[in-house]
Amino acid sequence: MKTIQKIGLGIFLAGLGIFISLIFLGSYKVTLSGFEKFISNKGIKSELFISQMKEIVVGKEFKSPFEFSSKTISALENANKIHKENSEWDQVIWDKPHSFSYQLAKESGTGIVKENKGFFWWLTFGLGIIGALLFIIPNVVLLGPKGIKNNGIFHSSATNGQSILGWMVFVFLVSFYLLLYFAPDYIVNWTYIVDPISESLSGNLASQWFLYGFLYCSVMTVMAIRMYIKYRHNKYQILRTTSVLFFQIVFAFLIPEILVRFEKPWYDFKNAFPLDYDFFFSWNLDQLLASGGFGLFILIWGIILTLVIVPIMVYFFGKRWYCSWVCGCGGLAETLGDPYRQLSNKTVKSWKLERWLIHSVLVFALIMTGFTLYSYFSGSQEVLGIKTQTIQDIYGFLIGAIFAGVIGTGFYPIFGNRIWCRFGCPLAAYMGIVQRFKSRFRITTNGGQCISCGNCSTYCEQGIDVRAYAQKGENIVRASCVGCGICSAVCPRGVLKLENGPELGRINPNDILLGNDVDLMALINQK
Repeated sequence: MKTIQKIGLGIFLAGLGIFISLIFLGSYKVTLSGFEKFISNKGIKSELFISQMKEIVVGKEFKSPFEFSSKTISALENANKIHKENSEWDQVIWDKPHSFSYQLAKESGTGIVKENKGFFWWLTFGLGIIGALLFIIPNVVLLGPKGIKNNGIFHSSATNGQSILGWMVFVFLVSFYLLLYFAPDYIVNWTYIVDPISESLSGNLASQWFLYGFLYCSVMTVMAIRMYIKYRHNKYQILRTTSVLFFQIVFAFLIPEILVRFEKPWYDFKNAFPLDYDFFFSWNLDQLLASGGFGLFILIWGIILTLVIVPIMVYFFGKRWYCSWVCGCGGLAETLGDPYRQLSNKTVKSWKLERWLIHSVLVFALIMTGFTLYSYFSGSQEVLGIKTQTIQDIYGFLIGAIFAGVIGTGFYPIFGNRIWCRFGCPLAAYMGIVQRFKSRFRITTNGGQCISCGNCSTYCEQGIDVRAYAQKGENIVRASCVGCGICSAVCPRGVLKLENGPELGRINPNDILLGNDVDLMALINQK
C-alpha cells in the first residue's frame, strides 16, 4: 500500500509540475484585424493607445506572457497618464491593466497548449486527480480498525506547520492566489485547458474565475473522498462533507454558469451578504434591475437571505448550518484544509485579535454598503468627502482579495484552515453575534467522562479550548464555533455532543466554573 501511495504522489507531482510549466509555454501574437476587432468590442477611443499598441505589440510575436503583459500594460498606462493630465476622461481606459492584458492575451495566444487543450487537461488535472486518489484511497486499508486516527500528525513534515514541505505548499498557494487576483494575464494557458468545459456550460471561453471555480470543485471533490475515508465511521461528518460538496458544485459553480448560457446574471444563490460584499454595488444592482423579473427575484432573494433566513437558521441550528454545511469557503477549509486544522492558534492573544479583527471587517463592510447605497440613490459619488469607489476598492483589495484569498487559503499549511472564517469573514461575525446571544445551538459536555486527553482542543479549527469546557461540564456557547463536530468525533469518551435545544438549557454563565461543587442543575435553570 505504501508503494501505491508513493506512485500516487509521484503522479500528482508530475501533474502539478506540468501545470506550473504551462505558464512558460506558447506564444502571443496580436494581428491587426484581431486588434481592431478587440478595440471595437471594448469601445476604446484612445488613438494614442491604439497607435502605441500598433507600434510595440501588434504584429510582433512574444514568447512569454510576461513580455507581452509588460508591453501592453506600458502602452495602457502611458496613454491613460496623458489623457488624465489633459482631462480627456472619455479617452481613458478604465480596465485594470492586468485584466485588460489578460483579455487581449486570451484572444491572441497561440501554441501547443491552445491547440491541444484536452491533452493538457489530462496531463495536469487528470494526472493530479489520479495521483491524489492513489495516495488517498489506500488509507482505507492502512487505517485499520474503526476509529479516527490522527497518529503522528504533529510529526508529519506535511502537517506540522514548521517544515520545509509545509512552507513549500504555503508558497505555492500564495503564489497561485496572487496570480489569480493580480496577474491573470500570466496564467492564460491555464484557462485554455478548461475552455471546453466552460463552453459546454456557459457557452463562453474560460476566464480566470472559471478556472478557479473548476479547480476549487476538483480539489474539494478529491479531498472530500479523503474525508469520507478518514471519517467513514461518523455519519455526521459524512453528511456534512456531502452537503458542502453539493452546495459548492451545484450552487456555486454549475447553476451560475448555466444561468449565463441563458443570458441571465451570474449568481450564487447561497452566497449571502456581507460575504457577498458587492451585492449592493451599483453595477450589480443595475445588472439585476436590467434583467427583468429574474433579476428582481435575485435582488429580493439576496435581501431576504441576509435579513430573514440567515438569522432564523442560526437561531435554530447555529452557524453550523451555513459555515459547515453550505459555505464554499468553509467547504474548502473542511476538505483541503482538514490536514491543517490542528495548527489553529489557541492562545488568549489570538482570541482577542480574532474578536477585534472579524468585527472590524463587519463594520467596514456595513459602512461601505451604506456609502454605496447612499451614492446609488442620491447620485453622489462622495459621502462625507470620501469617494464611494475608493472605499469599495480598498475593501475589495484588502478583504476580498488579500484576506479572503491570499491569506485565507494560502496560509492553511502554516496557521490552520479557518483563518478567513475565524478572523475575517463578515458573515461569520454577523452569525456569531446571533449564535452567541440568541440561538438554540450548543455543544453539551459530560465532565464526568472527560479524561483531559486534549484531542478536542487540538483539533478545534476555531482555536477554542474545548477541553476547558469539557473538564467543567459546561456547555460550549461561542460566537466563533462553526459546529464542525470534529471535537466530538475525536473524543474517545463521547463527552461532547452537538445539540439544538431550548435556550433555557444552555449552560452559559458569566462566571468561570471551577471545582466539583458547581450546581449544574441550577445553571441549567438560568436564562
